[in-house]
Amino acid sequence: MSRNIMLSLRFDGSAYHGWQLQKNAVSVQQKINEALDSVFHENANVIGCSRTDAGVHALRFCCNFHTRKTIPCEKIPDAVNAYLPRDISVFAAKETAPDFHARFSCVGKEYIYRILNARYRDPFYENRALMYPYQLDTELLGREISAFVGRHDFSAFCSSGSDVTDKVRTIRAADVVKDGDIVTVRVSGDGFLYNMARIIVGTLLYVNEGKIPAGSVPSVIESKDRDRAGFTAPAQGLYLSNVYYTEEEFL
Repeated sequence: MSRNIMLSLRFDGSAYHGWQLQKNAVSVQQKINEALDSVFHENANVIGCSRTDAGVHALRFCCNFHTRKTIPCEKIPDAVNAYLPRDISVFAAKETAPDFHARFSCVGKEYIYRILNARYRDPFYENRALMYPYQLDTELLGREISAFVGRHDFSAFCSSGSDVTDKVRTIRAADVVKDGDIVTVRVSGDGFLYNMARIIVGTLLYVNEGKIPAGSVPSVIESKDRDRAGFTAPAQGLYLSNVYYTEEEFL
C-alpha cells in the first residue's frame, strides 16, 4: 500500500538553480530525488510546495512523495540526509493523507528578506543577505510595508514572464525588524506572484532612497503598473521561512 510522506527541509540555495528540475542546471529538487532514490530504491518524483528562483534559500520548505516502503518516518530524515549535500537538510518527515499535495494543499507562506545594513561586507552573510551600505530608515519602512496588508491585485509586484492571470492575493502580516546590522523584511500571505516578495523589498528600498515618495505604496498597488513599483531585489537575501497547511497554523 502506498504511503504519502511529507518532508520538511531547509537549504542554502546559493549553489542551485532554484527548486524546480532543470535540463542544464542543478536544482534542489534533483538532489532530493536522487537521495530518495538511494534510500527507497524507487523512482521518486518529489512534489515541492513552491518554485524558488536561483539563489533563494529556505528555512522550511515542504515536499511530498509516495512510496511503498515501510521505513518509519522518524528514521527518514537521517537516511535521506546521508545522501544529501551539506547545504540541504531534511529535518522532519511525516505520513500524510493520500490526497495531500505539497503545493495545492498549502494555505499560506511566509517569506523573509535579509539586508546587511553595514558599511563593510560580512563574509558570513555572503550570498545570504543583500549588502546595503546606505542609511536605512527602518521606522519609515515599517510604516510603508503596512500598506501591503490586505487583499489586493498585486499586478504591479509581478515580474514579466508570469502566466498567472489572477493576481489578487491576501497579505496577512508584514513588518520590518532591525537586529544589529541585519534588517529583516517579513511578509506572509495566501500566495505570492512571480518575484512578488523581492519586488516588495525593492519598492521599500526605493522609498528609502526617495525614488518612490513615502506614503505612495497604496497608489502603486492601485495602479497595477509594474513600472511604478521598485526594482526586483537580488535573490540571495530571500528565504522561504514557513509554509502553512491549516488555518490554525497560519493565524
